[in-house]
Amino acid sequence: MPAKDAIHDFVKNALIKDGWTITSENYTIRYEEIKLFADLTAERPLVAERSGQKIIVEIKSFLGTSPMRDLEEAVGQYIIYRNLLEALESDYDIYLAINQRVYITFFEKKAIQLIVQQNQIRLIVVDIENEVITQWIS
Repeated sequence: MPAKDAIHDFVKNALIKDGWTITSENYTIRYEEIKLFADLTAERPLVAERSGQKIIVEIKSFLGTSPMRDLEEAVGQYIIYRNLLEALESDYDIYLAINQRVYITFFEKKAIQLIVQQNQIRLIVVDIENEVITQWIS
């Protein structure tokens, strides 16, 4: 099992505060001989705004020496997970969760927005100090 990301618990708590129920941590994605682990899964109760939605959340802190290298890794991982989930005909939507500070200082750059848009990456932006979700970007 992979180690938890540095902001894992902050993201988890923010999802819970937002009305999500965490259904698993280290969710296994299996396809043929491949076995991968996404950080967590969550469901929203039927009465909520995103009724009955099930999500997989991959959490990234972007604490490496190069945010661009961190992005390359995160995008690659996200696309691999999404492709396998589509092949499995999964009913989960996948999201990449990041710290609000990283979003403001890095993800708001035009080149990064282009990469996110062209690769159709769904984002959850989290204020980790207050453990709240500030943005859902689809």
